[in-house]
Order: sequence, then structure tokens, then C-alpha cells
Amino acid sequence: MLAYIFDKNGKPRLTEKEKPSLQAGNGAVIKLEACSICGTDIRTYRFGSNKIPDGRIMGHEIVGQIIEVRDEFKKKFPVGTHVSMAPAIGCGNCRSCRQGFTNMCDDLKTIGFEYDGGFAEYMAVPDCAFEMGNVYTLPEENSYTRYALSEPLACVMNAQSYLNIAPGECVLIIGSGIIGCMHAELAMHAKAGKVVIAETSQERISQAERLLEGVTFVNSSKENLEEKIRELTDGNGADVVITACSVGKVQEQGMGLLAKRGRISLFGGLPGESKGFIDSNLIHYRELSVFGVHASTPKQNKRAMEYIRDGVIDAEKYISACYPLKRVEDAFAEAEKGEAMKLVVTM
Repeated sequence: MLAYIFDKNGKPRLTEKEKPSLQAGNGAVIKLEACSICGTDIRTYRFGSNKIPDGRIMGHEIVGQIIEVRDEFKKKFPVGTHVSMAPAIGCGNCRSCRQGFTNMCDDLKTIGFEYDGGFAEYMAVPDCAFEMGNVYTLPEENSYTRYALSEPLACVMNAQSYLNIAPGECVLIIGSGIIGCMHAELAMHAKAGKVVIAETSQERISQAERLLEGVTFVNSSKENLEEKIRELTDGNGADVVITACSVGKVQEQGMGLLAKRGRISLFGGLPGESKGFIDSNLIHYRELSVFGVHASTPKQNKRAMEYIRDGVIDAEKYISACYPLKRVEDAFAEAEKGEAMKLVVTM
């Protein structure tokens, strides 16, 4: 089968690999239908990764159809069932897992990292993914591509679970990519009073404006963002700030834009060992709350799928283009430019 694999000596590459089977440790084999490219994939494409073994099949935002399944899982997931999954699989035994936060597992294993991922024609689903509830069924539809976006939406849901956005509040999102746009949509769903997206690229602003209604956009390369937020909030600052980009200085800037007792989500992870962007005195004297976020739980993934299914979030509009697997290298080259909202590889 065709598969896009990590190459520790260079760029990922498309190659032939043996089709997976129901060998020990595999609960099912799925025929993949789509796998979308996420920011983590792009960082791996650019810089490599010391967390991924050589030859690992990349990709974790997947949808597919079960073609083989072990007897113990067959009743709930019969052959022919279309599925997606939360890619971060907990052990079920550690303190975090017992509390329900499997994404914080002490022995977390992830599709595309410890297990082969979704940029391939077929994928083995480990039996632990079934046992931990990471696999879930999709509604019967003509196309399942949009459900590949359930995983990024679930990560956004995880971030906002800490923020408790209340009706009437001002929410500032820094970054207008798909993550920033999904944050804006969920904030509006929570009835935020003002939702503002700050972005330095007018081209990216124009792209996001076509997809979102009711959001105020600020080109922070041309306007003073602090002055604009003060103007929009009667001088108080934003109640919530979300850093939807991987820039350390944005974390520092975002904290300075918060109202007293404001909350900030440091959504965009920083490369390498970056640190030192948090002002502890600002947190102390203004009673600010700072939250991190990593991956998402199976429950959040299922809820994200339901939001897409029910039209709360129109995931289809965020898909800029679909590339067949044989052109996955073209898809990654396009994704690296940072101009597309979301690119999906289809099988």
C-alpha cells in the first residue's frame, strides 16, 4: 500500500509499505478515506521530530471504514462501519486517566507517533484505542471527509473548557487560521458579546472574513491592537485571550491585553525549549488565569463530531482543497506556505 512516512534524514516521503493485518495488538484494520494535515504535521515536515521513529506513517486526523475487526469489538464496530478516533490514547491506569483526562496520560501514545497514522491507504487501529473509547462511529453519509476536522475542533473545545466564556464577554483570538476561526465560532456559540480576531496578514484576514460573520477583525500590523481592544471594551481589556499561533511574543502581548481577572489560553505550542513569556507580577496583581491545553479526550472528540454533524460548526467550509494520497507531497508543500485554511489528503 502507499504510505507517507517520516524520514529522520530528510523530508517525509511517499513509499510502499505492507498492508496492516489483525496481528497481536491490533483491534481492527480500516480503509482510510481522508486524513487532514495539522500544524504538528507541518512542523514535522519542516523541522523533523525526535519524537517520531524513522519510517513511521504520519497523520492523525482520520476517517475510515472498518474492513477487519477482532471478535470482541465486532458487535459495536462491525465490518463496514465508518469511524474516526481521538488519536491520543491513554493507558487507563495512571492518575490522569482515572480522572478522565486521558490526554494527560503519563504513558500517552498517539497515532502518527507511537502508532502508524493516517496518510496511507490502510491503518491498523490498536486494540487499546477501542478499550479506552477513542474510536467512535460516524453517521451514515455520502462523504465523510469533513469529519477529519473533528480532532482539531476537539482540541479547541478542550481549550475553551477551561475558559468558561460567558454571555456578553469580549474574546480576543490572536491568529486567523482554522484554529483561530474555530475558537471564534465556539465563542459566538457561547454568546460572547464581542469576538475579535487579530492577524498580521491582510490576505489571511480576508480569507477568514469570508468564512465568519459577526467577528471583528484587526490587522495588527497596521493597527495598534492594544488601543483597539481598549476602545472595544471601554478601556477594560478582553475578558478572554486565546493565542491561536505558535509565537512566544504573542503570549506576552496577549497577557497585557486582558482585563482584570481575565483568562488566557496558550493554545499555540512553542517550538523547542522556548520559555520566558509569562509576567508573573501581571498574573499576581491583576488576578489573571493562565491555561494550557494539550490534545483532547475521546469525549471531546465525539462531541466535536456531533457539532459537525448537527451543523453547529460547518467544517466543510474550512477545507481549502483535497489532494489524493499519490499527491500528498504536493499537499504538504502547499500547506507549508501557510496560505490554505485546511488541506485534506483523500484515499
